Amino acid sequence: MDTSPEYPVFKEISLEDASFFNDVFREYPLGISELTFTNLFMWRNYYRFIWTLWDGFLCIMAHHPRHQPFFLPPVGDTTTQLKEQIRACIMHLRGLGFNGAVQRVPEALVAQHFCSDHEFEAVLDRDNADYVYLCEDLIKLPGNRYHRKKNQISHFKKSYTFQYHALTPELVPQCLALETHWCDLKHCDLVPSLSGEEKAIHEALTNIDSLTFKGGTIVMDGTIEAFTLGEALSQDTAVIHVEKANPAFEGLYQVLNQMFMEHACASFTYVNREQDLGEEGLRQAKQSYLPHHLINKYTLRLKP
Repeated sequence: MDTSPEYPVFKEISLEDASFFNDVFREYPLGISELTFTNLFMWRNYYRFIWTLWDGFLCIMAHHPRHQPFFLPPVGDTTTQLKEQIRACIMHLRGLGFNGAVQRVPEALVAQHFCSDHEFEAVLDRDNADYVYLCEDLIKLPGNRYHRKKNQISHFKKSYTFQYHALTPELVPQCLALETHWCDLKHCDLVPSLSGEEKAIHEALTNIDSLTFKGGTIVMDGTIEAFTLGEALSQDTAVIHVEKANPAFEGLYQVLNQMFMEHACASFTYVNREQDLGEEGLRQAKQSYLPHHLINKYTLRLKP
């Protein structure tokens, strides 16, 4: 690809990079929610992502102005030269005057390459662990384990008239209006992470024709009151990037989740619903759906 930079040259993420990134992620899947082009593109301005090709690895650096810069795990043939590449990323950050770290490294890589290493320190980052569920469970909500979820859905269906529609470009303005309403209720302008999320959702929705995600909406009285965005993470796993619903309607999130799983994700075995970011309410909500497993992630640094 002619526009691919090679280290020490970096470039910002743009739509023209989509095909290249998608090919790399398909060939070398790490299974974490961060590593899809859609996710990187929609959050590119918040995290100030830049990237380069470096000794055969796709290396993505984040330099958010309020946080220490870090690299995401290098993407490439992890059976060769992974330690050397991670060491090089850390030293690059040190050369810029920062504490060098590679973050969001999946547990499988840490166990394979770093569990008994004397050079690197691996620190669990529980707040960024991905929650992974069986798609069939989120569609069928089997047994007494999901009794409360089924009651919430049943109550919603008895109380309201609604329709599920796949997201299309024509529905984007209504989704943006719902996101604005949601942010007004939650005072996103006062919470940097929520303000960043609002901008990320806007980036995804307004570039719907150029990105690979699918979406679902719940329409009530002609108005979109909930929407969600997701895509393939690997051959057997989907990932959900966004889920928004009008909080005035109890059970709406549960209905949106179940219907999107049924209509857009039934062909997958698993669905990755991303992390809880250490927010207690979000953690409880994700745990209430009984994850099949977590993908724990680690921060790697060189030991002093």
